[in-house]
Amino acid sequence: QVQLVESGGGLVQAGGSLRLSCTASARTSRSYTMGWFRQAPGKEREFVAAITWTSGDTYYAESVKGRSTISRDNAKNTMYLQMNSLKPEDTAVYYCAARLSGRVSYLDSAYDYWGQGTQVTVSS
Repeated sequence: QVQLVESGGGLVQAGGSLRLSCTASARTSRSYTMGWFRQAPGKEREFVAAITWTSGDTYYAESVKGRSTISRDNAKNTMYLQMNSLKPEDTAVYYCAARLSGRVSYLDSAYDYWGQGTQVTVSS
């Protein structure tokens, strides 16, 4: 069982930056992928970014590409999402997720473990 704990959310003005963190409680010898999803009020949860843990390959949704950077620190078992030039439409609860596969997926149903979520609010 893997527990994921997010941190770093908050309230920021449009154009500002935030860095989200997600720390995993355990490490697995299997190849795996970690990702960020978000869910805005009244909307479905959507893919934001993902990183394959072994190779460090990164993937982004078009809506955040060029404004966000996903990264990981193997020693700390922690994944980060640096978000810049934030927009009001980025307001959502952001979830960290882990998938026990080295192949990335943009579908939330493909992920095995989830964090509790962290609120990001961008004011205009």
